[in-house]
Amino acid sequence: MKYFIIVLSILLASCGTTTSQKSEDSSVKQDLSKFEKAYFASGCFWCVEAVYESVRGVAESISGYAGGHTDNPTYEASNTGRTGHAEAVEIYYDPDVVSFETLVKVYFASQDPTQVNGQGPDRGSQYRSIIFYQNDAEKKIIEDYVAILSKDYDKPLAAEIMPFEKFWIGEDYHQNFERLHPNQSYIRNVSIPRLKRFQAKHPELLKEDESH
Repeated sequence: MKYFIIVLSILLASCGTTTSQKSEDSSVKQDLSKFEKAYFASGCFWCVEAVYESVRGVAESISGYAGGHTDNPTYEASNTGRTGHAEAVEIYYDPDVVSFETLVKVYFASQDPTQVNGQGPDRGSQYRSIIFYQNDAEKKIIEDYVAILSKDYDKPLAAEIMPFEKFWIGEDYHQNFERLHPNQSYIRNVSIPRLKRFQAKHPELLKEDESH
């Protein structure tokens, strides 16, 4: 019985265990063509999506998959670790309000940057940290920031730095999951605490409705 309780607790504290749950999102889709895009992977995409959507200047954050070697990955396939993909987010942002460098700052400030192949209870290559660059300017920003941040840690930073190739949008039920399912066990116990830790660390970066 004790073993069963431990296993159940682990399952409830894992990202994506409720894959049959549907998201009812009635929000109007906005025109995102005027925004710049950026791509990050850092554990469960539910968590990362919510973090970036709290940041001033970010218009949208979409959950999906990137960094792998297969086409049209699904949650079930990527969760095996054999597709090479990591759970990732596609960020639409206004560079006049928030810079790419600030998005990189948000990225590292919202995770344990030394944890290899996962974040928190989510373990495996599908949860590894990857920061993607789309051009040489972004690559330099990332490398310069990593060089400075590395001095604050005794262990090496775990995030891979990779050229961006393709982002595959995740299933509908993953989108806006934290906002739509605030009482789901993983969201209450992992996602929301992770979001709150980031918000407490950088209140100056938050949208007005997120800062109080």
